[in-house]
Amino acid sequence: MLSRTADNLYWTGRYMERAENLARVLDVSYRNALLDLAGSSPESEWRDALASLGNPPQFTERRHNLDEADVTRFFTVDIESPCSIKFCVRAARENARALRAVISTEMWESINTTWLALRDLDEVALRARGLREFLDWVKDRSHLFRGVSHGTTLHNDAFHFLRLGTFLERADSTARLLDTKYQALAGMDAEAPGATYYAWGAVLRQASAFRAYHQTYHDVITPSRVAELLTLRLEMPRSLRFCANQVVEHLDSLAGTRDLEAQRLAGELHAHLRFARIDRVLSQGLHDFLVGVTRRLTDLSTQLAQDFLMTV
Repeated sequence: MLSRTADNLYWTGRYMERAENLARVLDVSYRNALLDLAGSSPESEWRDALASLGNPPQFTERRHNLDEADVTRFFTVDIESPCSIKFCVRAARENARALRAVISTEMWESINTTWLALRDLDEVALRARGLREFLDWVKDRSHLFRGVSHGTTLHNDAFHFLRLGTFLERADSTARLLDTKYQALAGMDAEAPGATYYAWGAVLRQASAFRAYHQTYHDVITPSRVAELLTLRLEMPRSLRFCANQVVEHLDSLAGTRDLEAQRLAGELHAHLRFARIDRVLSQGLHDFLVGVTRRLTDLSTQLAQDFLMTV
């Protein structure tokens, strides 16, 4: 496969997953900002949202306010913002357009229809439609794209590159989310148990893990178990370990008989998560652990570009 084709597939997967992750963060932040929880405020919720989305410098450079209007506009319909849902869907569609001979017709129609519905959406239309309805729609379209790509395309090299982008993006999003929220909510349980339940429940909902948590632990929500579920549980599809496991599988399929540096880095990350124990992770500091994971993901993405993708 040409490196240009591999690059387009990889970034199509990343951008569609990024659009969904943006919708998840904004949805939960918007809901929490409406609640009067002890130890929280609308401004703190939007500050946490910015942190979990990487604190993009463009937001500060444009002198936006830390409130619902500016944050949601910047991350939804601002086509000039490289961090907006609209920008991500357009970028994914442009990558997919170059792949018409590689991807299925259904896959192209899914992503093209999403862009056509989003193309003319501005802030006024977004307010008229309703932010929560729009964010749910974005999540649904991402699910549709992922399901169509899985069910209608050959599971060959093209499929593996698409999924590599998806799971690397998802792992990065989960690590940033948990790092931001764990620091922000540390010690909150001692002050207000009710508020703690809603706050950590929101974190779980942001990762579509609320029901999975209760099916796994059958108990009250505690920070340590939330951390374990989103980092080390293999059966949780948005956990760091699940994502790392998927990355290893798809990389092995792509490498064949070759022994690539990207495989070594992916294997190290997978082993790091597979053999970790949550009590040791927490005693040594969850923040340091997650920063280390994020750094490994960055190194792996860089190495993937050198091994497979266009590097210019």
